[in-house]
Amino acid sequence: MSVQVQSFFHRDSNTFSYLVSDPASSEAVLIDPVLDYDPDTDASSEAPLHAALQAIEQHGLQLRWLLETHAHADHVSAGRRLKQRFPQATLAIGEGIRAVQATFAPRYGLQLPAADEIFDHLFSDGETFALGELRCQVIAVPGHTSDSIAYLIGDALFTGDSLFMPDGGTARCDFPGGDAAQLYRSIQRLLALPDATRVFVCHDYGPGGRDFANETTIGEQRAHNIHVHDGVAEAEFVSVRQARDATLEEPKLMQPAVKANIQGGA
Repeated sequence: MSVQVQSFFHRDSNTFSYLVSDPASSEAVLIDPVLDYDPDTDASSEAPLHAALQAIEQHGLQLRWLLETHAHADHVSAGRRLKQRFPQATLAIGEGIRAVQATFAPRYGLQLPAADEIFDHLFSDGETFALGELRCQVIAVPGHTSDSIAYLIGDALFTGDSLFMPDGGTARCDFPGGDAAQLYRSIQRLLALPDATRVFVCHDYGPGGRDFANETTIGEQRAHNIHVHDGVAEAEFVSVRQARDATLEEPKLMQPAVKANIQGGA
């Protein structure tokens, strides 16, 4: 079943957030919402949320879920902020967040409550939930991080930081808990979906100077993804991914972002 998808691009972190709605019921979810954050002043701003909030109001949508694909390391999530504004919405993330918290809380000197006290719901692999008349499925895709999940909502797949646009390849796997071989196997699960499945990515960096893009299909990924197109074996992928990761710097907001996001955001 087709689902309505509106995208919102945060240029500072090259992040796409998505407002996904069921036309029949006007129920909606917001995936990977972003705040502006200034590390020099420790100040955050809701400016990146304005367009999504306006769309929710204009279309009379009922926000049912605030969904995270993982605890991001390059931007501060607006999940907790939006939960205050929409208390009826369920703030959810994958159950792998427990492992991410166990890794990073001691590193940053944090004493955290249990994950299920921070988030309203922790998804398990294969779990389903309803959005009006739409069936939604959670697919665990660890590899970039241990808590990474994708959401299949109707005919639309939201990949988080697993798959990028075909010319962007895949996400890095060098963070604590990351694993290139595991990411390869996770992506194979996504590529087994029907070719016509619409794919919405969380990040795009405009390779080669092209315009930023966020939507493709499983068929296009299988045919053209530079890292995982049909015929690429696991060992080849791991070699390419690890070589690429060795050249990457730590995201400039990693510490404040992870500190906030393992607690539901700012």
